[in-house]
Amino acid sequence: MTRVVVKVGGAVAGSVARQIHDLATQCCEVCVVHGAGPQISAEMARLGLPVEFDGGRRVTTPAGLAVVRESFAAVNAALCSAIGADAVPLFGDEIGLVARPVPRLGLVGAPLPCRPAAIEAALAEGLIPVVAPLATGPLNVNADEAASALAIGLGAERILFLTDVPGLLIEDAVVPSIDAAAAQGLLDAGELEGGIVPKLRAAVTAARLGVRAEIGETAVLA
Repeated sequence: MTRVVVKVGGAVAGSVARQIHDLATQCCEVCVVHGAGPQISAEMARLGLPVEFDGGRRVTTPAGLAVVRESFAAVNAALCSAIGADAVPLFGDEIGLVARPVPRLGLVGAPLPCRPAAIEAALAEGLIPVVAPLATGPLNVNADEAASALAIGLGAERILFLTDVPGLLIEDAVVPSIDAAAAQGLLDAGELEGGIVPKLRAAVTAARLGVRAEIGETAVLA
């Protein structure tokens, strides 16, 4: 059975349940990793906490981490409700998602490939694990990077990034496919900005390790 990791952006978390169900009924084992970027930023701004990013990773203080957890919990609950009874809510720091600390960013980690037993157990039962991207520590981790690390660790055949943009845009046009070397060149040159940076970086990592990677309508090839 084909194993797929689906990364769901916080901006589209409420509208992708049907796509996830379609994948799960097409003889796929589906593991979902979600973000909560807009929700976290809005709540931090409301509380007067600084909203700061570095290379797509959110600078995270102890106060910020509390907001991150609360926002992940809300998005996870809503997404599981939309998916239905097959959804299994999981928090990465509770199931052994591992990450290398990035101290200069605060309580932040760079996730490492791993195969959490709780995810394997859910997939074996035909369920859909829905993972909030925290790592043991706890550490806040970028959801795109977490999805890539889990896709590699779980031996997934495919990783799909569902987002509020149609794919990689260059001069306002969607790029249907790009090879990992060319994508890395764009990243290294600093020609991209915003949320596409961690998504493309994560897709390149996955593609180079044998996972078919797609950002919306853009395929990232090894």
